[in-house]
Amino acid sequence: MSLPRMNWDDLPADVRRAVEAHTGPVTAASTASGGFNSAIAATLRTRSGTVFCKGLPASHRQIVTQRREREINPHVVGLSPRLLWHVEVDGWDLSGFEHIDGRHADYRPDSDDLPLIAECLRRLQQVACPDIPLKQADQRLSGYVTEPAEAEMFAGSSLLHTDWNSANLLISDRAYLVDWAWATRGAAWLDPAGWLIWLMAEGRHTATQAEAWAEQIPSWQAAPADAVAAYAKANARLWAEIAQASGDEWTSRTASAAGAWALYRAT
Repeated sequence: MSLPRMNWDDLPADVRRAVEAHTGPVTAASTASGGFNSAIAATLRTRSGTVFCKGLPASHRQIVTQRREREINPHVVGLSPRLLWHVEVDGWDLSGFEHIDGRHADYRPDSDDLPLIAECLRRLQQVACPDIPLKQADQRLSGYVTEPAEAEMFAGSSLLHTDWNSANLLISDRAYLVDWAWATRGAAWLDPAGWLIWLMAEGRHTATQAEAWAEQIPSWQAAPADAVAAYAKANARLWAEIAQASGDEWTSRTASAAGAWALYRAT
């Protein structure tokens, strides 16, 4: 699933010059270790400040995810770093974002980050879904349900992030949500449901502990039990497929968590 990560100095000179037309000369660059959806993801330091640069070759099949992130950005200012500039040159598509001086979230059960993330999620659920092309949750999961009617339970009009792994939450004075590659339109409760799987996979929460955090989100409180059970089952099938194709340790761990939650919801 993840893309090979390259360094700033590996970009063609014309591409670096196009970026520096916005930033001024880059004096130092550090490549991000987290994230899976960008070929270049680097913190750039300049005399005028620091920015975060990410991007893909313009011909890459996932380029639509970068464009989607730029389209969403004006609607999630305050929840996510602000988009500062965008360049397309010499076969590359790069975006520059406000730099957040923070760290990746800690998902362990006793982490002080969890209330900040819950507040970020509550705030996101107050944002109206913009009128832009987005995948529909019921369509994304239609291949993993037992009956077509189950997928219909996931439909809705809310803006969903859908990728709540800890690398996509930056902790500073609050939690910032990054990487909107898999933004989706659907039922609001799907985001807290997605978050709890990552709490189990990365933070080693039990299903009961993880659901206690989801319970802090109003949409989860109103989610129909049969819809949640159908989602848990579909998501377990999705992650089992991902883990089988990938073979990465983190996908296997996430698949195990998704399977454990599906069993918990089935009892």
